[in-house]
Amino acid sequence: MRGTSGAHSRRSHRVLAILGLGAALLTGCASSHRPEVERVATTFEDPSADPEERCDLLIRATRVAFEQSESAPCADAIEDLPLEGGSVESVEIWGGDAQVKLTGDTVFLSETSAGWRITSAACTPQAEAPYDCEVDGP
Repeated sequence: MRGTSGAHSRRSHRVLAILGLGAALLTGCASSHRPEVERVATTFEDPSADPEERCDLLIRATRVAFEQSESAPCADAIEDLPLEGGSVESVEIWGGDAQVKLTGDTVFLSETSAGWRITSAACTPQAEAPYDCEVDGP
């Protein structure tokens, strides 16, 4: 019986070590994406950045929806968008999605084959509901 508990204990430690390694790898992957996620969010929010470059940071479906809702090309409409931006307060990355909270806005992103792109921006939290976003895809 004693040998069994020792084997069980070693197996438990091995499982915990593997789980710990997996968690560390996932955390490492998320943290390796952080600079790019921050760069995309802050560039999009920067009113002095090139309007077309800012529009290129939108995921395609969001860009199409934004242009339709504004009845104007993105590069024109983005100039009138009241983006508050500010400095980065927090970044959360889970899988291929991310959220960047800035001092004046919250931005949501997804990882695409072209890199991280904005799915929603100019978002304000709602009490018990999802964020209300001025720039949002379908």
